[in-house]
Amino acid sequence: MKFQIKEVNDERSEKDFILFPVKLYKDEKNWIRPLDDDIRKVFNKKRNKFFRHGRAIRWLLLDEKNEIAGRIAAFINDKTANKKNDQPTGGVGFFECIDDQEAANLLFDTGKKWLEENGMEAMDGPINFGDRNENWGLLVEGFYPPNYGMPYHKKYYKDLFENYGFQLYFKQYTYHRKIVPDYSGLDDRVLEKAKRIKRDKSYRFQHIDKNNFERYAEEFRQIFNKAWAKFVGLGEMTKPQAQALIKKLKPILDPEIFWIGYYNDEPVAMFLMLPDLNQIVKHVNGKLDWLGKLKFLYYKHTGGITKALGTLFGVVPEHQGKGVEAALVLAFADFVATKKNFQYTDLEMNWIGDFNPKMMRVAEQVGGKVLKTHHTYRYLFDRTKEFKRMPVH
Repeated sequence: MKFQIKEVNDERSEKDFILFPVKLYKDEKNWIRPLDDDIRKVFNKKRNKFFRHGRAIRWLLLDEKNEIAGRIAAFINDKTANKKNDQPTGGVGFFECIDDQEAANLLFDTGKKWLEENGMEAMDGPINFGDRNENWGLLVEGFYPPNYGMPYHKKYYKDLFENYGFQLYFKQYTYHRKIVPDYSGLDDRVLEKAKRIKRDKSYRFQHIDKNNFERYAEEFRQIFNKAWAKFVGLGEMTKPQAQALIKKLKPILDPEIFWIGYYNDEPVAMFLMLPDLNQIVKHVNGKLDWLGKLKFLYYKHTGGITKALGTLFGVVPEHQGKGVEAALVLAFADFVATKKNFQYTDLEMNWIGDFNPKMMRVAEQVGGKVLKTHHTYRYLFDRTKEFKRMPVH
């Protein structure tokens, strides 16, 4: 079959880019249509801060009948292209395609050519032109409804990527556990450590107060910069960035599932959970117009969200290995026990890379089991060059 590439450069082609998956996944019961505006803003220079230090482009794939058969985007983040990479590395993402290797190859070739022309020597994919907590990785196991912001894919995509020559750069695990008012699922040794921490009056754990977001934004920033900023692709968070992030999250934050741990009143641990908005998004058909907003509010206020999404979970280095992580979970379980008909029944911890075995162990020790697996692939343009996986932290 003959295919041709068309750049997305006007309102009509952007609409086709957004609507193609709706047709492709029409028989997939677990696919949830993302909000159209969430896709648009990724490629809007005024709304996506990554355009300040990067660039992006999109294409559609057309078949012989001029019908859409696929789509892809390519992008370069100048801040991370050379950071801890052996070569300048860009990315491709938002890949969707019919089950046809020739079609997929043309999409990948198109992204590769543009990246080469812009000085790149490798491409990761499928990734996001933005933060890693959204639109990152290829779903390969656990084809359950996706969490808000995370992708769901066709099972044959794995073969399309690997047959082209993409190699596994790292695995991403999404852990699941039931939210229960007891300590079930916790590793016995970790449970004993957690109980000791709980008895230590130097430590205290509490959920945030919705009337004091500014304070918690600063505590969030302090913990984040100690516990996460060292990882590849992340940098230290500034005070304005932390305030802006919490302000952005404020409309959806549920204070009862955002917990902070303190040692002598210093913030040392954090468990940020958010309501999984996809349990509402699935009802609005991609649109938050007046009808979509009414549906959103209806399901939000009638118990439509029963799943919490663990977005960030960690402890500053000097308090790691002591059981603080589990003590935080214990405090949350004790709180749940005091609530009648607690809204949330399930927790999914947003992905943890296999390059972070410490965090994987923490997720397992607090009762998490792998539910979904995504792959982030890398393709080296010089096919004779040695391929290296993401280093373990």
